[in-house]
Parts: sequence; structure tokens; C-alpha cells
Amino acid sequence: MGKMQTDEKKMYVLDTNVLLHEPLAFLSFEEHDVIIPMTVLEELDHIKDRKKDVSRDARVAIRSLEGILHNATPEQMIDGVALPSTSVDTRAQNGKLIIVNDHLFAEEISGLPGNENDHRIINSAVHLQNQHPDVKVVLVTKDINMRLKAKGAGLKFVEDYRTDQLIDDISLLSSGYKKFSGDFWQTVGQCKSDQDGRELHHTVTKDLIGEVFINEYLIDETGHFAARVESFTDTDVTLLDLGHERLMSRMAWGVRPKNIYQAMAMNALLDTHMDLVILTGPAGCGKTLLALACALELVIEQGIYDKVIVTRNTPEIAESIGYLPGTEEEKMAPWLAAITDSLEVLHKSDQNPVSSRNYIMEKANIQFKSVNFMRGRSIQNAIVILDESQNLTAAQLKTIITRCGEGTKLICSGNLAQIDSNYLTPVTSGLTYLVERFKNFEGSATVNLNGVVRSRLAAFAEENL
Repeated sequence: MGKMQTDEKKMYVLDTNVLLHEPLAFLSFEEHDVIIPMTVLEELDHIKDRKKDVSRDARVAIRSLEGILHNATPEQMIDGVALPSTSVDTRAQNGKLIIVNDHLFAEEISGLPGNENDHRIINSAVHLQNQHPDVKVVLVTKDINMRLKAKGAGLKFVEDYRTDQLIDDISLLSSGYKKFSGDFWQTVGQCKSDQDGRELHHTVTKDLIGEVFINEYLIDETGHFAARVESFTDTDVTLLDLGHERLMSRMAWGVRPKNIYQAMAMNALLDTHMDLVILTGPAGCGKTLLALACALELVIEQGIYDKVIVTRNTPEIAESIGYLPGTEEEKMAPWLAAITDSLEVLHKSDQNPVSSRNYIMEKANIQFKSVNFMRGRSIQNAIVILDESQNLTAAQLKTIITRCGEGTKLICSGNLAQIDSNYLTPVTSGLTYLVERFKNFEGSATVNLNGVVRSRLAAFAEENL
């Protein structure tokens, strides 16, 4: 969607899933009219009372709509009520919010049977398109199949809701590092270096590096240079010299990095100044194992944090885990098998790996929690591992991040190629949103773990299937 570059008046018909994705979405269309079919209000009404996380978004959307329409007469609701302006230009003309009773429209307009809600909404858009031939009528929905059906029914303009989309292509997503061809130092002319205790800083001209963001890693092809961006100005960049060999020699809970990407990830994970570490990459690249190993190192060996909280999205039981027997931890166990598998790998050489795993879980105070029960908490002095975060929306991630109190470190990991959510794509995933929004936050780092290290079978499958 984004900012409109034309003065052409448009009508945007919103599907229910758009308001569930972003409850205030109807405010994002500037001078254009926003149409809410009655069927959408009915769907929101059915959803709002369920014991689900999405019900909260439905209630927010209903309250927001009521805030604009509460003083409107029935005639005004049909004709349209002016939307509040979001533009700094006071001369900008606002669009209108219009409620249409799609139950009054003939079912045969779109050629789709009118007993399904999606078809009623498509029917509304087609009716408006026929009624206003000089106006561009656009159906906005996050349902791909609905977009296909709408086009097949004769609707000329159908779009996804992309106002919150920060990048157009997943290939543009930051990897968290830059890799220079050849020897980095051969391209550097004058360089100012400062020794501060054990840390060595270099200040180089920004033209050599290009656009950077805070805590971005820099490596080259020689396998000798490794650094992290500490600060930058319009002309200079200050680098913290990490050293390739030093990075590769780091160890956490008996685990050493198998490649430079894992080494950079371990550097960020073991840095207590990093409040947020985001790990992306394909299946088998070591995201969960590294996160857990570094968490155990920081909790048990160094005693910096008090506990480890592990959570993840559980699509099949996202809102209720009550039907499974046992405690919350026992209920979450099937969906957090990756963590227990990683614990077994870390202790596979022990005489009794199962006993070691159970002992470490108690020693590190590892707690398995459902995402649904994170709201309202305040987590202090802990490491929170959020696994499979590619299946969360930006709003759900915000809920978890805002739970983190003083002394808490959050580790988000995910594979954008394995999204299970019906309405998320790699470019609209909350994980993508998180990477882009926190690029310039001095307390966060992102690393894309390039390369599958689980096994040669997994590596071959990742490349060829």
C-alpha cells in the first residue's frame, strides 16, 4: 500500500484479516475512502469473544471503528464519516469511512455463491466497482486465495495489505554482516587505531565500507579480518577489531563455532551488552544449539543471568494448551523438542545424557512457557529464547519484547523459509520486521547463519530440494 503518489480517488474495501493483522489499518489510506462491509463487522463480532490472542485485535479494531462512528447517524455511516488526518499537511483532504450493508446486494453480481463470508466481501467490491465506474475500487486482503477468487469474479484491483512491509524482497533483508572481497586491509589507506585495554578500535573512512548500521559485522575473503561496527558518522566508521582466529576460538558450554557465521553469532550471544540477538538462517545452521549453549554458559558458568525461559509460537494450540495433560512445561514439551534435542547433543558424551539433561534443566532453571501467557509479565535478569519466531506477527513480537525487564537478554531465532502462518510471508513476518526495525538499536545484533552444519544430508536437502 504505502504512500500514494497520485491524486486519483480510490475506494479500499477491507477484508477482516487486514483488521486482525493491524486493527488500525483503516487509518492508513490517507485521502482515499475506506469501505467496511457489514460481513466484516459480523466476523469481528464472532472473533472478539473467543479465548484467543487474535480476539484482542478484533476488540481493538471494533473499539477504534466505534470511536470514529459513535456520533454518526445511520445516513452518515452509509454516506461516509471523515477519517482523522494522519498527515502533517493540514490542507490534505481526508478520506471517509463507509459501512456498507452487503447483505442487500444481489448474490449473482460476482458470480460467487453468497453464503460464504469471503464471497460476500468480494460481492461488495464488485458491486461498488459497477456502481462507481470512474473510481478505482480496490479489495485489500491478506488471503491469497481470496485475491485469486476476486480477480476471477471480475474485480480489477486486488492488493495485499503492505503498509507495515519494510522491504519489497526478502533478498534485501539485512544479514547482519558485510563480506568484502579480497583483503580488507589492502583497500584501507590511512587508519586511526586506538587500544583500550584488551580492545582495539580502528577508525576508517565510510566510503570504504558504504552504508552500515550499528553492531554490523565485517569480514573478508582472506579469513583473517573480522570486526564489528561500534559507531559511525557521515564520514567515518569506528570498528571493534574482533580477529578471525579469536572469534573461531570462542567456546560456550563446550561448543565451538564451525564457521565464521556461527562465530559472529556466538560473539553477539555472549556479549552482555546485547539485549537482543536475532538469528536467522536455514534449518540445520545451528541457531537453537548456539542460543542454548551460550545461555547455559551465561547462566551456569558465569552466573550473569538467573534463568532461561524458552518459548515459541504453537500454531495448533496458539491460544489454549489446556487439552494436553500435565503442567505448562509438560504441555509445551512437544513443541519445544528442539531445545531438549539440543540439550542431549550438548551432553551426548556424558555417561548418562538423560540425567545430565534433567540436571542442567534444573540447574539453569530452564522454563518452558507458552507465548499466550507472556502478556502481562515482567521478566527480570533472564535469558529468553524465542524459537521459530518467523511465525509471529510484529504485534506478537512486540508483546514479548516489552515483557523484558532490566538485565534480560532476548534471543529470537527463525527460518523465513519455513513459515506456517496462513497470513504471513517472508516479507511480512514479524521476524523480518524485527530485523529491519532494530538495525540501528545499539543494544541489538543480527546474524544470518549462512551454511547448514547439521549433516551433509541436511545440507544437500537444503540446497537441492
